Amino acid sequence: MTKRDLVVKIAGETGLIQQDVLNVIQKTLEQISDALATGENVELRNFGVFEVKHSKARIGRNPNAPAIDVKIPPRAVVKFKPGKGMRQRVVRLTKKLEKNSDGSESAARLREHAAEKTAPQANL
Repeated sequence: MTKRDLVVKIAGETGLIQQDVLNVIQKTLEQISDALATGENVELRNFGVFEVKHSKARIGRNPNAPAIDVKIPPRAVVKFKPGKGMRQRVVRLTKKLEKNSDGSESAARLREHAAEKTAPQANL
């Protein structure tokens, strides 16, 4: 799903103007980025936690030339741990995939099926 798809979907569900939805999404992402850049964790209940993890400097080895030591500098990386609500929804997708043992139904086809269920029905 692209950002545009997300904006259109939220605007349709809430009745807000697409530009206002885009501004709110963009500001939210900027605030999350700013918090992470200062070392803060960001917790969104039932969605997940973004956290900054620090790795220490260490010595690594090149598998093609194991005699040569490589210094790996310390660094900070962003990790995401999904919340309970998200994990449960993804597990449901896994169960749907497992039900089809012949493997003919792809994840894309499941997404299409889910979109059909949630799409507004036209009145005829």
